[in-house]
Amino acid sequence: MFTGIVEEVGEITAVESRQEAARVSIRGPLVTSDARHGDSIAVNGVCLTVVEVVGDTFVVDAVYETLRRSSLDKVHVGDRVNLERAAAVGQRLGGHVVQGHVDGTGRLVSRDASGLTRFAIPQRLARYLVEKGSIAVDGVSLTVVEVTDDEFTVALIPTTLADTTLGALDPGAVVNIEVDVLAKYVEKLTAARLAGLTAAPVEDNGAGTKEAQ
Repeated sequence: MFTGIVEEVGEITAVESRQEAARVSIRGPLVTSDARHGDSIAVNGVCLTVVEVVGDTFVVDAVYETLRRSSLDKVHVGDRVNLERAAAVGQRLGGHVVQGHVDGTGRLVSRDASGLTRFAIPQRLARYLVEKGSIAVDGVSLTVVEVTDDEFTVALIPTTLADTTLGALDPGAVVNIEVDVLAKYVEKLTAARLAGLTAAPVEDNGAGTKEAQ
């Protein structure tokens, strides 16, 4: 589990294509300072497992499902990425609960001088967003300002723009999106109940009217 508070911006140092997968090397002095084989590190919001640590660089394998759902299939040597180590029990939860399981990708539409930033996302993801709710964009925990059927806005403060990759994005850039997992659980738990109400039998009550049981 992660919190969406980026610890440092790393750099892709190598990308090795494999059959329906990729092995990626990433330089990140802070996150590798205590990293070991098997640890989890979020790379642009994607939870990946460390398979090797060499100096200030760690190596991860991105499988087909990860490449299909995220922007990692487009990374190149020299690209900068947001990095966060897995949360430790007892630490402050500065952002929100982020699993590192990317739901899909979005696209930067615009950003004004105040930092108000607009992203386009698939409608299947937009339904999970609410004003003042949480969302992770490239692993950064953000608060939704407005949401429509296929877009949302967030207000990026100067610190976020400076300390993450979001400040360097140009319109059209692809970003990883993870919606709040609580919204998905609520949908799952209420779906059966709502379906039951819709399918409730209607019977004649003997007075010329019909009522749902």
